[in-house]
Amino acid sequence: MSVLIFVENWDGKFKKLSFELISYGAKVAEMLNTEVVALSVGYVEESELVKLGNYGATRIISAVSDNMNVFDSQAYTSIIADIAKQEHAKVIILSNNNSGKAVAPRLSVSLKAGLGAGVSKLPLSIDPFIVYKKVYSGNAFSNLMIKTDISILTLAQNSFELIETANNAGITKVVIDWNGLSVKTKVIEVQKQSGKILLTDADVVVSGGRGMKSPDNWPPLAELADLLGAATACSRPVSDEGWRPHEEHTGQTGKIIAPNLYFAIGISGATQHLAGVSSSKFIVAINTDKDAPIFSAAQYGIIGDAGKVLPKLVEAVKELKGK
Repeated sequence: MSVLIFVENWDGKFKKLSFELISYGAKVAEMLNTEVVALSVGYVEESELVKLGNYGATRIISAVSDNMNVFDSQAYTSIIADIAKQEHAKVIILSNNNSGKAVAPRLSVSLKAGLGAGVSKLPLSIDPFIVYKKVYSGNAFSNLMIKTDISILTLAQNSFELIETANNAGITKVVIDWNGLSVKTKVIEVQKQSGKILLTDADVVVSGGRGMKSPDNWPPLAELADLLGAATACSRPVSDEGWRPHEEHTGQTGKIIAPNLYFAIGISGATQHLAGVSSSKFIVAINTDKDAPIFSAAQYGIIGDAGKVLPKLVEAVKELKGK
């Protein structure tokens, strides 16, 4: 028996969420009194793979193929399912990001396993297997009982602390026949963003809404983000108006994020927007309307005009940083 964790890599490198998955999985394995097996698919240097052992992986399986150059949810499902059977996995854990959301349901069908999507805490009980997850855009929670022999969980990003351990993980290399997996995804073009913090990876996000009044008023917001080493984001009306690119749109119909700190500047906090940011650890809201819904979700709030508050906030951060 084991806990199997699928850890995604980006150009051969693991990110914080990969180590978060391992830390979480190690605690689940501790509850089950079993081992943690980390599964990496695609070529990753051994020096990078061993990092997984720093967060609790007992063993590491590296599945590689000469032709493996694209993420294909069906192919990845087949690989993970086969490894899960070989390892007699009792629990399979993936990230609740785009890749995890694409693979987990397929894996659930393939293994006839119950799925707990977007969990944010350790299981409340092992027998029966009960997990905690937020529902209704974070306004409520549910305790989900999984009755199947195998349980599949997708972990909400930034919901579990990193726990470093001694590295004693061995690495096993498995060669995959990629051509035999009926890969249907074809990459036509690749465009990579550079010189900018990715919104889904950022620990701090500075976001603006219609309360910014004009795209011409964005420089102070961008300056604040630069000072804090943060990513920039926006509400849907802002991206729809063309003030900011659609890739920065957060909310139910945009990117769902969970940074440590989220600045909502000139954002009223409609339900659709809060659905995408409610998992942030801390929310700071700036709005002229004291009754704006965003204040009910925020830990800190400033009632005021963003055009007047932002420059003062920028100056305060500069003073704090000695700039």
